[in-house]
Amino acid sequence: MALQEDINEKLMRAFPNEIINKRLSTLQEVSRLPRFISEYAIKEISGENPTPSDLAKLSNFVKEYYPEPKEKDRILHELMTKSEYTLLDSFKVSVDIKRGIHKVEIPCLRIHDARIMQSILENHKELLEAGMWGITTLKYAPAPALEDEKPQSPILITDFKPLQYSGIELEEFKEKRKLFSTEEWMIALINTLGLNPEVYTERGRMLLLSRLIPLVEENVNMFELGPRATGKSFLPKNISYYTRFYSGGRISPAVLFFHGTFKIIGDIGVRDYVIFDEIGRVNFYNPDEMVGKLKDYMESGEFERGMLKRARSGCSLMFMGNIEVEGEVPTEDFSSVLPACMKESAFIDRIHGFIPGWELPKILQTDVHLSKGYGFITDYFCEILHEMRKESFQHLIDEKVELRSEPEKLTIRDEKSIKRITSGLLKILCPHGEIGNDELKMCLDIAVEYRQRVVDWLHQLSPGEFKGKKIMYEIKE
Repeated sequence: MALQEDINEKLMRAFPNEIINKRLSTLQEVSRLPRFISEYAIKEISGENPTPSDLAKLSNFVKEYYPEPKEKDRILHELMTKSEYTLLDSFKVSVDIKRGIHKVEIPCLRIHDARIMQSILENHKELLEAGMWGITTLKYAPAPALEDEKPQSPILITDFKPLQYSGIELEEFKEKRKLFSTEEWMIALINTLGLNPEVYTERGRMLLLSRLIPLVEENVNMFELGPRATGKSFLPKNISYYTRFYSGGRISPAVLFFHGTFKIIGDIGVRDYVIFDEIGRVNFYNPDEMVGKLKDYMESGEFERGMLKRARSGCSLMFMGNIEVEGEVPTEDFSSVLPACMKESAFIDRIHGFIPGWELPKILQTDVHLSKGYGFITDYFCEILHEMRKESFQHLIDEKVELRSEPEKLTIRDEKSIKRITSGLLKILCPHGEIGNDELKMCLDIAVEYRQRVVDWLHQLSPGEFKGKKIMYEIKE
């Protein structure tokens, strides 16, 4: 407890505007909002120590400005009859260059072609990239139709107030990391995830933080199995708006790669991180085409479809599944959790690392398992991870580490896998680049273990093609 209090004080001194008491994240008043927005809203509207009246104000704010889908027609009616409406949602602007117009997507109203004032785009360029959450003023203003042109939307956005961070100072973040020991930094990060670090061993903390690797490292393909309620799906859905989460169901090549009719790049082309949850229940349209394109992308970081010729992306992939087991799990063929089209060694070999989610405890009690300390506001941390993707620590691994395996030789895929996982962990633990042998060993041990589990899986699946081997490393003096 004393250590946690010391870390809280350090965080408050170093990051006064970027941290929040994570206890506030459990407030029911903002439960409808994703965490990367709710924490910012709490701090902006209610402050650090909200009173009951502050919480009532926050609850009313969310209720009034963030409508449920069933309220769509009521809101459009009010907009049409009163000419103006204020709304909280995520907004994304696309450019129709042929018509020379901008089109705004408003998810809660299922609107895809609203108009927007040019001055707003000049001040908030992020709307044209991944999009932004914010409070906006909608105006009912039918535009005159151009000759021989499709009429434009009568909905015009005239004002926008962002409800998330922008303009992150990454170098300042790195510099302030130097004020913390590695243990203190790990505890701060576990609190940032909304979890109580006291519940987890050092290994458990590393397993949790390794779930962030696809958010901070480009082109990493990972796999995780574990029981329900360990937070597998909660983290990617709540820590970043650069992710796309698929939970079972049917998925088409159009939404993942390229939609030929609408000429739209799919999620793999525009997201940082795509997650396939409950992978055994995923049903692909045209499975052969989908898995073929996935294998190509997982190997090269490039994809093509129809008229789209060879596009490149840094999007990382995660495949998750549920198994009702805890503690130690023997080496086995885990293919039973995969859909039939993925049960092949060529696909599994492209997975860089396998997280043993069965080792993590279930998150069951608020007062035991959830954070009581300070951590980074999720929205701020999300932007830091996004910016860190542009850097690579693989050159540090090349300089200091020698990889090998026995009795079979290490493959290029083995080497690539270990370097990418290690680079991602180093960026999470040591973003400032000051890496001692202890930190390097800690990250290498996890990376080698994760790839070794894939190697063992391949050997179980196809022992004739994939001989058994043990991966090892040596840190050079």
